[in-house]
Amino acid sequence: MPTTLGELARLVGGDLRGDANIPLTGAATTDVARNGEVTLAERPDRARGLTASLASAVIAAPNVDCGGKPSIVVADVHAAFATAVRHFHPPRVPVRVGVSPQAFVSPSAKLARNVEVHPGATIGEEVTIGAHTTIHSGVRLMPGCVIGAGVTIFPNAVLYENTRVGDRVVIHAGAIIGAHGFGYRQVDGRHLLSAQLGNVELAADVEVGAGTTIDRGTYGPTVIGEGTKIDNLVMIAHNCRLGRHNLICSQVGIAGSTTTGDYVVMAGQVGVRDHVHIGDRAILCSKAGVSNDVEAGAEMLGAPAAPLRQAKLQMAAVAKLPEMRRQFRILQRQIEELRGEVAEEGDDLSTDKAA
Repeated sequence: MPTTLGELARLVGGDLRGDANIPLTGAATTDVARNGEVTLAERPDRARGLTASLASAVIAAPNVDCGGKPSIVVADVHAAFATAVRHFHPPRVPVRVGVSPQAFVSPSAKLARNVEVHPGATIGEEVTIGAHTTIHSGVRLMPGCVIGAGVTIFPNAVLYENTRVGDRVVIHAGAIIGAHGFGYRQVDGRHLLSAQLGNVELAADVEVGAGTTIDRGTYGPTVIGEGTKIDNLVMIAHNCRLGRHNLICSQVGIAGSTTTGDYVVMAGQVGVRDHVHIGDRAILCSKAGVSNDVEAGAEMLGAPAAPLRQAKLQMAAVAKLPEMRRQFRILQRQIEELRGEVAEEGDDLSTDKAA
């Protein structure tokens, strides 16, 4: 059954502006919304697309002019719109399976209450799993892993032996936690793998994206601090120690023994050299190549990375190089012409003196 605009306004706790009886059947972003759907406009510049949008109503911020389109005004547009989306498209309620008989669970494993182990999962020897944790199909927990309470591990993730996972951690599909670090020493012309005696420790409320890899430490743990969120396809090498509440975006590569402070942000495709420290609240902009320590609060850009303002000036200078090259060639020609004129005048003076 459709939901009226007035009912939706009460649901999201917003201020109704327009006909309360407008029927709504869904929620969508402005460019794809259809008649009968509600859209969102969180900033004034987003209002430009409302005129052409087929949406019947808008969830908008107080400073947005909706151009007469019926609206619900709220302080937090994204929270209200998320509520609307969940209302029209309720999330699927997972079917509880308990410990599936199609899963392999070692007799020496210890599972707390309300643990879900889906078909095809493998729980190794002496693994410990906390209450209310969900292990999806295809997950492999190798011997000695310790998993906290309220953890979700999505399909086909692999946790190597002795990995430790804190409470409420989320590990997405295909992540590899605790693989061998890429450390070799050369002996008699051959590359021999270094010691792989450490493990990985994920603190509480960490999230690890799909396809991400975190290598085990050489002798001790590779550590991911509390609340740190790691995007898909990130590589974190052996012996790294990341601080609390970092944000690591997709395709970042962090070399071995790097450390970070708290609330560090690494944007997409950042590369960090080994054995450097990134200070608290530093921001590494997209594709930054970091080869030295970064001070707390610094914003870095470019490869090699430099402070943001300096890097922007460098980029602006590089962008001007074609024009500068053209001007340089013009100056070269002018100089050659002047040299020719000076030479001719010299020849004339010599002739006059001879005469």
